[in-house]
Amino acid sequence: MRTIAVLNQKGGVGKTTTVVNIAAALAAAGSRVVVIDFDPQAHLTIHLGLEPQIVQFGSYQVLTQSAEFEKQILLMRPNLWLLPANINLVGAESELVSVVGRETILREALQSSQDKFDYCLIDCAPSLGLLSLNALAAADDVLIPLQPHFLALRGFGKLLQTIELVNKRINPNLKVKWILLCIFDGRASLPNEVRADVEQFLDKARRTNCPWAQAQILPVHIRRNIKLAEAPSYGKTIFEYEQNCHGAEDYRKAAELIHAQFQPSTPPDAQPVTISEIQDQPAGDDENQEQLSTISTPSPQPASQVPPQPSTQPVGVDENQTQPPIEIKSIPQSDSETQSSELTQTKTDQPDTN
Repeated sequence: MRTIAVLNQKGGVGKTTTVVNIAAALAAAGSRVVVIDFDPQAHLTIHLGLEPQIVQFGSYQVLTQSAEFEKQILLMRPNLWLLPANINLVGAESELVSVVGRETILREALQSSQDKFDYCLIDCAPSLGLLSLNALAAADDVLIPLQPHFLALRGFGKLLQTIELVNKRINPNLKVKWILLCIFDGRASLPNEVRADVEQFLDKARRTNCPWAQAQILPVHIRRNIKLAEAPSYGKTIFEYEQNCHGAEDYRKAAELIHAQFQPSTPPDAQPVTISEIQDQPAGDDENQEQLSTISTPSPQPASQVPPQPSTQPVGVDENQTQPPIEIKSIPQSDSETQSSELTQTKTDQPDTN
């Protein structure tokens, strides 16, 4: 299992949207994916169509009550599991203040599930507290969603310092793998200037041993798209809400790039298949818009109908199963849903031209 912490201490940069839609794309391609909501605001839980008020189990119980991870997760979509959160999570830090090894509780909880999933994505809180430390201690890689604005860069250096500290003291395998530019508007000059500054900063780090020495800006940017903002209110992923919009296209490509880095090299005579090969939905009435034209996949139980009790079904599948090619034949439909100071020299933020 590859564990990826999606982290930025600044709010509103697209962390939850990134976790939901990259996980949905990977799951639809056949990978077994579990997402962890580590934000007391429970936005990830809401985005997938589950009301936090009915959650009586989840990440809070794993952290504070040593609950078994696999008994706290829910199957929300085919191949996509959720460790939910609710407001109780806000008290976890104070409850664990005197617990020895409190920074590694999540890592220990995930040990027994390493062979059950292909990917684990952690939606971190917009802070650098104990919850984020647990996520970093458990993660192999860090994905940093970054809004290309001056204020978003201000905390970027501090975030990297925290990652470096965790790398030295808690998790020596932790690396910053990707920077994903979100809410990107290529028509304005500032986003491109910010991207150039970050690229220059990362290039200088190539000659060092810091945790972000091999980090890269993903070559796909998440364009400003109103559909991405609307999808959470329906409890849907962007692929369920509007599969042909720019947001869906961008997250397909981002998932493809991430997935490709963990796969063996393609044989020379093999025909490459990409995650973006999704059959376009033909125009038609509302009923037809509910169906994709290739494989018919049964819809999961609506999230709103999920009983507030842990799933007892085993989450694993045949461990001899090989990794499927990165191909989506059908998107399941749901009824619900350092050197850091150099970065701060970017030009002051300009007003949004849109």
